[in-house]
Amino acid sequence: MSDYILEMRQITKEFPGVKALSNINIKVKRGEIHALCGENGAGKSTLIKTLCGIYPYGSYSGDIVIDGKVQQFQEIRDAEEKGIICIHQELALVQDLSVQENIFLGNEPNHLGVINWDEMYNKTVKLLEQLELRVDPEEKVGNLGVGQQQLIEIAKALSKNAKLLILDEPTSALTEKESEILIGIIKKLKKQGVTSIYISHKLDEVLSLADSISAIRDGQYIGTEIAENIDKNKLIYMMVGRVLDKLFPRVEHSRGELAFEVRNFTVYDPNKTNKKIIDNVNFQAYRGEIVGIAGLMGAGRTEFVSSIFGAFPGKVDGEIYIEGKKVTINNPFDAIKNGIALVSEDRKGSGLVLGMDIKQNISMASLDAVSKLIINENKEVTISNKFVSMLNIKTSGVETIVNNLSGGNQQKVVIGKWLMTDPKVLILDEPTRGIDIGAKYEIYKIMNDLVDKGVIVVMVSSELEEVLGMSDRVYVMTEGNFSAEFSLEEASQEKIIYYATGGK
Repeated sequence: MSDYILEMRQITKEFPGVKALSNINIKVKRGEIHALCGENGAGKSTLIKTLCGIYPYGSYSGDIVIDGKVQQFQEIRDAEEKGIICIHQELALVQDLSVQENIFLGNEPNHLGVINWDEMYNKTVKLLEQLELRVDPEEKVGNLGVGQQQLIEIAKALSKNAKLLILDEPTSALTEKESEILIGIIKKLKKQGVTSIYISHKLDEVLSLADSISAIRDGQYIGTEIAENIDKNKLIYMMVGRVLDKLFPRVEHSRGELAFEVRNFTVYDPNKTNKKIIDNVNFQAYRGEIVGIAGLMGAGRTEFVSSIFGAFPGKVDGEIYIEGKKVTINNPFDAIKNGIALVSEDRKGSGLVLGMDIKQNISMASLDAVSKLIINENKEVTISNKFVSMLNIKTSGVETIVNNLSGGNQQKVVIGKWLMTDPKVLILDEPTRGIDIGAKYEIYKIMNDLVDKGVIVVMVSSELEEVLGMSDRVYVMTEGNFSAEFSLEEASQEKIIYYATGGK
């Protein structure tokens, strides 16, 4: 038997007018954790979809070889029958079904078409034990946290006798603790003989977990390295084709006057009207600074900023001041009118309309600027092209459907939408989640440029390196309160973690 469980030979995939993959050659050794790295738009997703049968044999050229035999997958089930299971970044779970129903969906143990529920339950218990996941097989998946749902996806893969497990950005939405658990499970599966292809933009995570690392750039194979023989700088160079001297392009900002203030701000749980999610907090931002908000997942950061924007469904008490003037915000329309913009953490769910094109998404929050009774499409195109150029959005034109863009370019479209509103305050909630190192760098430069133009920039981030690398001042939120505030000189990872975990 070959040492390689997978060989992808001369894989080329074209779409109308675009060559997404060009003669890709990648080998994956049996029993290893093999990382696949590249910028957004490099071709990683296209390559994985080709491997998993989403793009059927005949729609690409080249060979997929499993255990030494060339395969001709026509659909996902064909790949699964050979033990190739892909867990995508957007989890494919049915929220209203139970854990056991999700694990065996489409593959239910049955006799003559009648589901054997006892057998399903017992098999689910064994799979959950294998993953050290303590949940009730009959619990609804929608009641579980994202980290637990990620493990349910792995249990689903194991129920199909996975030999090659493909994980696409598996920790992008997980807390640090959840990520540690997931990585431990992947290492455990390796000992059990399961090979993994691991796709992540978290390069430190990749370097510590993977045995081998392959990089692709602009649809072309760059190379494969043994993980212990490569450092972060070399990996970045393989991915982006250039040296990034600093991951965070820090610029000296001159702090000006107090320009944005939140006073005695309380936010209530929409389902439990007496429960406070945010409890009487005060927040200040000065012109000429980037203010970071750090904290653990569930600390209340997203609820805080979405309430400021008028988008949170719970009751809100407190006052908001912009440039010394008290403003009333009951909904996002009020926020936009008063110069507040929010780049939400879920760009696909609440930041974009994926089926619409770039120009329609960019103009969406500023329709008055491009219409009277009807939309002036020429004006919409002209303005959208300005933001495409300013933000370096990689696209063939503003008529491109947003769903066809990479994650980094989608995020730039969201930013363009809000810049078109000419905001005084730009709040970015997890602005670089799930995007590559090159696109991150470009977004950081955009943030610096906005500060230089007088825009107040507030950034919520779970990545401490990002918070410390870009912020001039840092607030730490813990259980709905700001537990600490640091200047750039005072802040450190140790201090932030201490206060984020309840230190006083």
